[in-house]
Amino acid sequence: MTGQIVGLTGGIGSGKSAAAKCFAALGATVVDTDAIAHELTGPAGAAMSALKAAFGAGVIAADGRLDRAAMRTLVFSDDGARKRLEAILHPMIRAASDLQCRQALAAGAPYVVLVVPLLLESGEYRQRVNRVAVVDCDDEVRIARVAARSGLSRKDIERIMAAQASRHDRLAVADDVIDNSGAPDALLPQVERLHRLYLILAEQGGGILTTG
Repeated sequence: MTGQIVGLTGGIGSGKSAAAKCFAALGATVVDTDAIAHELTGPAGAAMSALKAAFGAGVIAADGRLDRAAMRTLVFSDDGARKRLEAILHPMIRAASDLQCRQALAAGAPYVVLVVPLLLESGEYRQRVNRVAVVDCDDEVRIARVAARSGLSRKDIERIMAAQASRHDRLAVADDVIDNSGAPDALLPQVERLHRLYLILAEQGGGILTTG
């Protein structure tokens, strides 16, 4: 089975979700690893038993889901905890997202948008995607957006950003850049242009990736 897979990435607060919604509105198939992670760590999620065994009941909310704030505090203070968390979640997220991509392509999708916040950090992204689309904006804009939506302090946001690839590194590997530094209505025209491009590439077989 072959198909075109576009890796959509960007730092926290860049607007990946907004761009993904634009792709979905145009009819593209979107596989969102954040959504998969939330499912895995929700009440009765497939990762919860392993997370409880590894970190104890202190990171489990009253309704049985992962207490993300408690986990964030833990991994900020303990790099070993972060690595244990990633060792549990990352293989499960990758397996689920790869399955969803294969299913979408088998069903006839010309291309799939695979939304991966830490795409570059995975170290194997070029084996998973044909193209890398980066949602980009100034770091100060990102900080303001995250603070407004989450209530996190500037210090906490900067710590999250420091754990991610730099803006320079993302742009250096980008095949396509979506500028999300302006008004929200400036996003859709850019996504529409890329949507047309990806349809053409899929039809031509350009950069086809074997997925199974």
